[in-house]
Amino acid sequence: MAYRIVTLPGDGIGPEIMAPTLDLLSRLGEFDFEEHLFGGASIDAHGVALTDEVLDACRRSDAVLLAAVGGPKWDTTEAGRPRPEQGLLGLRKGLGLYANLRPVKPLEALYEASPLRRERIEGTDLLVVRELTGGIYFGEKTRTATSASDLCAYSSEEIERIARTAFTAARRKVSSVDKANVLETSRLWREVVSELHAREFADIELEHVLVDNAAMQLVSSPRDFDVILAENMFGDILSDEAAMLTGSIGMLPSASLGAADPATPGMFEPVHGSAPDIAGRGVANPLAMFLSAALMLRHGLGLASEAAAVESAVQDALDAGLRTADLGGDAGTAQAAQAVLDHL
Repeated sequence: MAYRIVTLPGDGIGPEIMAPTLDLLSRLGEFDFEEHLFGGASIDAHGVALTDEVLDACRRSDAVLLAAVGGPKWDTTEAGRPRPEQGLLGLRKGLGLYANLRPVKPLEALYEASPLRRERIEGTDLLVVRELTGGIYFGEKTRTATSASDLCAYSSEEIERIARTAFTAARRKVSSVDKANVLETSRLWREVVSELHAREFADIELEHVLVDNAAMQLVSSPRDFDVILAENMFGDILSDEAAMLTGSIGMLPSASLGAADPATPGMFEPVHGSAPDIAGRGVANPLAMFLSAALMLRHGLGLASEAAAVESAVQDALDAGLRTADLGGDAGTAQAAQAVLDHL
């Protein structure tokens, strides 16, 4: 039986990197791809970034593969105007995707592409586990002509379930990030994480790191991290910072997961944006999209060997000299995709 995959090409370079990814997947198994408008493209067609019909289709799928959303066309601060990012928040909330996993492992072939010296990043292999459906992004918002507010709120249950995800994924240590010297939500975060650690995961080392210190350590000694656990906004910022360790944000995939029982379809997407400045030119790096498809195969569909095949093909292509523009080379999207397929 073919797996049912909802594809959301989105905006900007999204359709350009989605097409070769579906070609890649078609060589690995049987999939039924169901494409829908999302983000800015959906705003243009329907007036909203995520329609009820698309959300229902995602709920019925085995997994959701998303490329990119956003662009200056829809960038507005006007209250009540739809923005593409609202589709992302709606999809995460609607599917109950509370855990965002962002693996960061610089490949040896790209050590020189990183803005950090080789000796800083060598041996780095970390995972950012970001809480995805709570915090300031989802809190109550107010706005007047002269003031605005965003509520940051977390419950013990929300904190415990994302902390359990982090401890389960850890090999040796969880670095829990907060701002407990200032924020009440962070004090609760620290208490709940500590209690869960003592109760169920005492064999895993736990350290609490203030977010500003974590940002500094990510560029000074990234290899010291194993799993970074963070609330929504802190995780958003730190994972983008960590992306640069790989040489380009165009190399970083992500997985957004929900409850395993009953099974919730996961959503898989590259961390980078829609890059409207290069859209339509055929130069976008498709590798983060390929690696996101690999995460879908492993975490969404349980196809571990197929996922490993994709990851090995990407690494082999880079070892053989593949470099897109963001990595200091001149390979276009089609050339990069073919290089990976040649090593698959």
